[in-house]
Amino acid sequence: MPRCAGNLDGAKGAKHINHGVIDQFMLRRLIIRDFVLVEALELELNQGFCVLTGETGAGKSILIDALAFALGERADTGLIRASCERAEVNVEFELLHDSSALCWLKENDLESGERAILRRLLDRNGRSRAYLNGSPVTVQQLKEFSELLVDIHGQHAHQSLLRSEAQRHLLDSHADLNDLVRQVSIAWHDFSDTRLRLEAASQDADTLLKERDDVAWQVRELAALRLHQGEWEELNAEHKRLAHAASLAEGVHFALELLGDKEDSCETQATLAERRLQDLSHYDPALSDILALLQSVQAELGEALLELRRYADRVDLDPRRLTEVERRLDAVLGCARKFRSTPEALPDLLARSEKRLADLGATADMDSLKALVDNMRERYVKVATELTEARTRAAQALGEEVSAVMQKLALGDGCFDVALHPLKTPASYGLEQVEFRISALAGGEARPLAKAASGGELSRISLAVHVVTSKAAKVPTLIFDEVDAGIGGGVAEVVGRLLQTLGRERQVLCVTHLPQVAAKATWQWQVEKQVQAGAFRSQATLLDETGRIEEIARMLGGVEITRVTREHAKEMLGGC
Repeated sequence: MPRCAGNLDGAKGAKHINHGVIDQFMLRRLIIRDFVLVEALELELNQGFCVLTGETGAGKSILIDALAFALGERADTGLIRASCERAEVNVEFELLHDSSALCWLKENDLESGERAILRRLLDRNGRSRAYLNGSPVTVQQLKEFSELLVDIHGQHAHQSLLRSEAQRHLLDSHADLNDLVRQVSIAWHDFSDTRLRLEAASQDADTLLKERDDVAWQVRELAALRLHQGEWEELNAEHKRLAHAASLAEGVHFALELLGDKEDSCETQATLAERRLQDLSHYDPALSDILALLQSVQAELGEALLELRRYADRVDLDPRRLTEVERRLDAVLGCARKFRSTPEALPDLLARSEKRLADLGATADMDSLKALVDNMRERYVKVATELTEARTRAAQALGEEVSAVMQKLALGDGCFDVALHPLKTPASYGLEQVEFRISALAGGEARPLAKAASGGELSRISLAVHVVTSKAAKVPTLIFDEVDAGIGGGVAEVVGRLLQTLGRERQVLCVTHLPQVAAKATWQWQVEKQVQAGAFRSQATLLDETGRIEEIARMLGGVEITRVTREHAKEMLGGC
């Protein structure tokens, strides 16, 4: 399929608006090759609210899947286009000069100006590779980085919204409580680990006492040896010197006599030769160079004799010291054999044994261990209580905000509520479980989301939750993949307005089948599935004003597009 890239600033009929900070960091370009039905596709994106529309099965959601793949989602070879060996997706972001994303790149030595280029490849053999600004990175790094830039709400997001764990994560993230949640988790694990140590100490007290006695004996033996680091090497060097002291002294004296202490020594002979050549150099200047070399030899010989005499003064036959060194070597070797170690490793063995003895002492001290468990429990309860108080405030605020949005989505009788149920047993995530509830949709008191809402209502409630939580999110790009499924009529127009409002603050990309939503967009891409050489391929085209009228008319009127339908589409676009 031919490459298709849109020039947004030049698209006829597209509205240009200034959204301030969004100009400075956003998703700018998406390039896809051999991914599912896409052979080659490039989307150039801009600020504001952008929609992807097209017939069912054309591949709109495939583009979102490709983006998610590039941002670190799990992948399998089924994503590779038939008959191809590799799928590749590239994503380019523009970054704010002091944004958290740019700071992350600097901290990881991946900075490349005020932009980020993500590239991910998947081979037919299942091997996946990822790059960030040209440098290889792990998929986990991709996910960690992309979470600072993009928030994707899938078309089945309302299903995950029914899970209690997902509800808790959503509340904590919306209220910016993740750091406090981490503190609670750390405190919980510290308390749990200490409690397990106490239980183990209570059950294995006799075993621990025996081990402590064994380690204490080992520490006493090693400490009594007093072998310092490097002493074994020093002892061996000294023993070698003392054991060969006689040979060293004899050899030094022999060298001294040969070189300088005898009447016919080398020094004497060299002096005689120097004098003779000195006299002869008056007759032939050629001897001057040879004479200079000989004088240099005499100087070197003199220095050697000086050092030999100094060494001879230091060489000492000391049988007593030799005996002491040999006894010390035997003691070290004996200790090393006793503890099945090498002599040079004994100092490290002592340090490890002392640490183990200290640990065993602390473990064996049941009273101290019990006090430590109590201290860890108090620490956990303190920070978990802080989290409970913060969640209580956040739950009330989230309930009010989502309820307000629900009024606009034909859920006027419904009230969104976030309940916090105390746990019988404290957990790593806190003292309570989070539950999203709805009241008055079918009358009566608040009930869990899964039991109180029908499928259509649940889809609208999910959208309300995502709109509210996205407003508080720090990520600049929001993506909605058919979260408006099951919605129509006037409610669809309200949904379009909500996403349009979000587009004034963030970059919003939405896959939709609703003309009311598409008409509210700043930009519109049409995704089509074509048959070429017997194979299906998807392509995308940035629509101008005429193209948007035709596409929205198709979405309104189905197979046959009439003049009335086109006028209706034109009216919808004109009212935006």
